[in-house]
Amino acid sequence: MTILCVRFRLPPMYEAALPRLLGTLEEFTPVVEALPPDGALVDLRSAERYFGRDAVELASLIRVRALAWHGVDCAIGAGPGPMFARMALREAVPGTTRVVPEEPGALAEYLDRQPVRALPGVGTATARTLSEYGLDTLGKVAAAPLSTLQRLTGARTGRDLHEKARGVDRDRVVPNAVSRSLAAERPFERDELDPDRHRRALLSAAEELGARLRALEKVCRTLTLTVRYADRSTTTRSRTLPEPTAHSSALTGAAYRMYEALGLQRARVRGIVLRAEGLDPAEQASYQLTFDPVDEKARRIEEVADRVRAKFGPRAVMPGVLAS
Repeated sequence: MTILCVRFRLPPMYEAALPRLLGTLEEFTPVVEALPPDGALVDLRSAERYFGRDAVELASLIRVRALAWHGVDCAIGAGPGPMFARMALREAVPGTTRVVPEEPGALAEYLDRQPVRALPGVGTATARTLSEYGLDTLGKVAAAPLSTLQRLTGARTGRDLHEKARGVDRDRVVPNAVSRSLAAERPFERDELDPDRHRRALLSAAEELGARLRALEKVCRTLTLTVRYADRSTTTRSRTLPEPTAHSSALTGAAYRMYEALGLQRARVRGIVLRAEGLDPAEQASYQLTFDPVDEKARRIEEVADRVRAKFGPRAVMPGVLAS
């Protein structure tokens, strides 16, 4: 076993803890791929040799450290590749490590009995289409002709299904910078139906992200909105910004557009999370000149407000609608 897929059991609206937890993983290996909002892939090939322990033993150490240092439990899947680690995680419960067998015969037997929905990347629609033709397990998918799978799901998807069902895992753990993403969380004291309060929470979160990005001299390329509902379900939307920015007004506008696109009607919202991803140094970013005096004035006001907040605290300057 060389790959772990870790899912931390974060309390609701505690997504901002993920970067610190990823730092714990990076003490074992630098090859860590963040899977927001609560997970990560970890490649332990070099760590196994360095620490003289196998991946399952290292998984136990990771869980103990996450509990001791951060008070967060986790579920862990272990396998010979990222795909298998993700599949193992589906069967793991918090406090345990689920292992996919590594021996070729045992691995093939494990795959044969798995439902097609267990394969990473297979959505509800694809699984339904395959099941309608009797291909409801990976063993049946592996035995089906490639041409049949491509006719049912498309050329590329069919080829991927054919390979993965036979145990071909071409995925890799790609270290990324999401561990340095920023999240702003806005829980509600009670389930909130008022869209105006939802928008106020978005404004507050966007203002916080903008101020933190500017303090770090960073800009973000992507904004992600997560809405948590009373029944504990969530909706997540991401939007790539027209240009990398730390401008609070631009972040707020993007957040509003994502929220409005959800079309929520009297939804009982328990909390909102706004996350800035794809961080780059501000000095390397460029933005389109607009020759708009209003935009330039807003940016100058932002600079002054940042200096005031740095001296007198984060609530020294804020939009009037948030003052109450």
